[in-house]
Amino acid sequence: MLLKFSAAHMGVGAACLVLVGISPLRAEPVFDGLAGAWSGVGTMKPSDGPREKVRCKVAYDVTRPGRSLTLNLRCASDAYKMVLSANIEQSGTELSGNWFESEYRQGGKVYGTNKDGLIEARIEGNTVAALVTIQTKSNRQSFLMEAPGSWMSEVAIELNKDSK
Repeated sequence: MLLKFSAAHMGVGAACLVLVGISPLRAEPVFDGLAGAWSGVGTMKPSDGPREKVRCKVAYDVTRPGRSLTLNLRCASDAYKMVLSANIEQSGTELSGNWFESEYRQGGKVYGTNKDGLIEARIEGNTVAALVTIQTKSNRQSFLMEAPGSWMSEVAIELNKDSK
């Protein structure tokens, strides 16, 4: 049975997962290598509880060659699920965009930089503020979100690109 947490509680995790796949494959940041399906596992750490395992699937659509990305993310654990979408634009090393999580009706802005293969971003919404670090190497991605003081204080996920 899936439990539904309040929108404020799920907002941090949902907002931060939006950036799971936004990372370059080389020093000049582009999104082209992300197109397709990715899946993986990780953990989420509530500020007042034990780590929980989570499984995720992400589909990426590069809409403007290398510079515009639409993603659709689905994650689930024993206790909850989330369905997240995002539109991200890239100009030089700067990232910006919007995210929306449909299960808990939370959304907001994404701001970040992409320098030398490393994404450092800030996620903001009415009830969300978090720092995210993301790196992609070949067909693998690692993601770390830290939101001290928030209900979901940490999210760490490892993703692999699905073969065609």
